Amino acid sequence: MKLRNCGNFFLGLPAFVWLLIFYALPAIVVFFIAFKPVDSNGGIGDGWTMRAIQELKDPSYPAIMWRTFWQGIVSTFVCIAVSIPICYQLARIPSVKIKNFFLLLIVVPFWTNFLIRIYAWKVFLHPDGALKHLLVWMGVIPESAMLLYNQWAVLAVMIYTYIPFAVLPIYSVAEKFDFSLLDAAKDLGASSFYAFRKVFLPGISKGVLTAIMVVLIPAFGAYLIPDLVGGKDSHLVGDMIARRVFVDRNLPHASALSAVLMIAVFLPLVAFIWFRKIFGSKSSDDPRLQLKQQDTKQRLGSSLLFTPKDDPLSPQKSEVNDE
Repeated sequence: MKLRNCGNFFLGLPAFVWLLIFYALPAIVVFFIAFKPVDSNGGIGDGWTMRAIQELKDPSYPAIMWRTFWQGIVSTFVCIAVSIPICYQLARIPSVKIKNFFLLLIVVPFWTNFLIRIYAWKVFLHPDGALKHLLVWMGVIPESAMLLYNQWAVLAVMIYTYIPFAVLPIYSVAEKFDFSLLDAAKDLGASSFYAFRKVFLPGISKGVLTAIMVVLIPAFGAYLIPDLVGGKDSHLVGDMIARRVFVDRNLPHASALSAVLMIAVFLPLVAFIWFRKIFGSKSSDDPRLQLKQQDTKQRLGSSLLFTPKDDPLSPQKSEVNDE
């Protein structure tokens, strides 16, 4: 047993060292730089100061923070809502060739440069583009409407960009799901939607949680998308950090914004894991829930073991009785 634990320790040691060097230490450095002054050359000065923290009281920052969070949450929700049905249908395709073909179509956008894809959306949403003329001709939008350089354009491009990041982790779990459980639930009287909601979704919950993290974190830190397709009222925290670094050369201020963003992402994640652990352990200790789960397993097991030969009204049984 000890030998196995040592093997697991050394197996996970490279990943731990990698995370420590390239994630934990840079995050700590960012927090320290937030308390440093700026020198005349745009670098980091000597000593310590709270000036970068005090500059976060800028009255424009609350609106930027709110816009960052609601666009990140909405884009994540849409990506997950679109990806789950896609992965459900992909996992049920019997042909491996067809399944791989559709997966290839999902991965194809990664073959092109991210910047090129954003500029393609700029052409697509351009005021003189075909989409704008089509919507005006159909009477959906007025002639003065702008499809580009607003927060809705930023949201649309974010959803398009992050959908593959949601599809792949959910599909990796959905592919291993036992779909005979859905048939068993339907045999017990459940509707298709009820079986999907109560059997399939809990079965792929780990993939969904991974997809949420993979989409939500880069959505909060996006800076190229709002910088290229957004307007003056579409700034997010990510492109404000980029401006402080590349335009203003104010690294402490950029570090302070980054620290606030990291805390805003980290604390809800920790709270979610803590609540899930607490309430999950309480629900697992509930005797009524244990009896209900045991009864459900017995019913599912009997339905899966049921065969036409056991049915007294089945044709095979009636033929035997006639003989």
